[in-house]
Amino acid sequence: MKLLAGLSFLTIAATQVAAHYRFTSLIANGVNTGAYVNVRQNTNYNSPVTDVTSTDFTCNAGGRTAGSTTTATAAAGSTIGFALDQAIYHPGVINVYMAKAPSTAASFDGSGNVWFKVYQLSAVTDGGSTIKFPSDNISQVTFKIPSTLPAGEYLVRIEHIALHSASTYPGAQFYISCAQVKVTGGGSRTPSPLVAFPGYYTGKEPGITINIYYPIVSAAQVYTPFALTLVFLFAHSQLPMFSQDPSICNQTIHMPSPSAEEYLHTMLENMTSHLKDP
Repeated sequence: MKLLAGLSFLTIAATQVAAHYRFTSLIANGVNTGAYVNVRQNTNYNSPVTDVTSTDFTCNAGGRTAGSTTTATAAAGSTIGFALDQAIYHPGVINVYMAKAPSTAASFDGSGNVWFKVYQLSAVTDGGSTIKFPSDNISQVTFKIPSTLPAGEYLVRIEHIALHSASTYPGAQFYISCAQVKVTGGGSRTPSPLVAFPGYYTGKEPGITINIYYPIVSAAQVYTPFALTLVFLFAHSQLPMFSQDPSICNQTIHMPSPSAEEYLHTMLENMTSHLKDP
């Protein structure tokens, strides 16, 4: 009996580990550049980060330094992305942020209020009776670099927030990777708002501590700085959407220059490209 119990425990543990995944490769110029060539190697195998206050929350465990990671080159306005070592297994949402390095991406640890969002793949709800997660079972994520982004070297941070056991904190699982990219071309518009990782999330936001099974959340219950705009724009296409990116709900959208409109446009374009996929 003890042997059977032990085997059952090992089976469950192995299943849980197998259900984990990593964003291991950068996709640039239409090419998968290879595992941990342009993506910083993490040191916690495929385990998620659950503490939003940890320095591991920047670029995963071991990801605040470049190690042997090299920097890829991609043009502003071009499509880049991340490939996983296996398909996403848990229900959740994806957010992608970028941060401009003061000098080189390789020497940048990503600290401070430097991150701006360029992409999100959110949950889809009909208003309270069903909820779907478009990130389920995908093995790569692609998005566009804003065309007016200033040239320079950047860290590109992707996170998948797995919400299958997020009814209490810390329950949400963050699968995080950072790539190093040198952006060429572009313009001179400055992205805004800028946030810090760690620092942006408290762990108590409704997009982190949430029961996705019951009751089904509606579009009005969870949102991000951009989500109210997104819901309005998609209302006429009968695609009521909300983001479960756990941004603070009372945060204001800051638009000090036309640049913010450009980044919002790029993010909308990135989202609609996925919504059109079968």
